[in-house]
Formats: sequence, C-alpha cells, structure tokens
Amino acid sequence: MPRLATSWRLAAAVVGFSSVALASAFAAAAAGPFEQLGGSWSGSGNIRLEDGRSERLRCKARYVPRSGGSSMGLSLRCASASNRIDLHATLRANGGRVVGSWEERSFNVSGSASGRAAGNSIRLAIDGGIFAGSMAVTTNGRVQTISVRTDGVALRGVNISLRRD
Repeated sequence: MPRLATSWRLAAAVVGFSSVALASAFAAAAAGPFEQLGGSWSGSGNIRLEDGRSERLRCKARYVPRSGGSSMGLSLRCASASNRIDLHATLRANGGRVVGSWEERSFNVSGSASGRAAGNSIRLAIDGGIFAGSMAVTTNGRVQTISVRTDGVALRGVNISLRRD
C-alpha cells in the first residue's frame, strides 16, 4: 500500500480514537455519564505526519446518549484538503472506567479504547490492530481539546478542538 494511503488510514484511526476519548472526557464530568454530551459539536485540528507535514481538519460530531446515559452512540465526520473521515462508535461508562469500540468507514479500520477518567480529563491507551498509542482529553466548559500521540507509524499525532454548536 502506498505510504500516503497508509498515513491516511492511520489518520482516520487516530481521529476515531480522538472522538472516543472526547466523548469519554465529557462523560466523566457529567452526573449521568453521557446525557450532557448529547447534541452537535464542531471544530478543527491538525494531523501531523512523520515527515513533518501537517494537514488541517474541519470536524462535525453528533452524540446520542442511550440507556439512561450509561452508553452512547456517536458519529464524527472530518475533512481535509485531500481526505474525508467517517467514524461511528459506541461507548460505555462504569464509574471512572470508560471502554469503547469504533469503526472508520472511509478507510475500513476499527479498534478499541480503554482508560480512566478523572475530573475534566481522561487518559487512554488506544489500539487499532495496526498501531498503538496514547491520548489525553480535557474538557473546559463548551470546549474540548484532544491530543493523540503514536509511535512506530507514519502518523505522529492529532490535535483537535471542538465546541458545542
């Protein structure tokens, strides 16, 4: 597979992990974990590649709490100058532990995320089968920031900031 196509598959996976962590961080601060996250969010960010290049992303997310707020479905769509990302995920919360599974339909990748939430932040280990990494998410009011780092792949990281619409 060409290196650029592989980079974009990894970018899609990282953005997917980002949305799972994004939802989890907000849920950690909510009384009934996913209920307050419901609705639409939008924002932008950057993808950084191993060779130093980066591309700007524009993103829209929709979160749908279920089962009294203990689980949630989400969709995230992002676009850059050269690619589109179409992510869908399901999350579950139990105490401070958050687990989830996701799939990115444009690039046909999927994976899981698991970790701990405390206060307004969450730290996750991420796994997509073809790579692993770490993620930190912080929620302050109506703004969420996500930082993802990976090693051993052409994609080095993603930074995204979303605001509630």
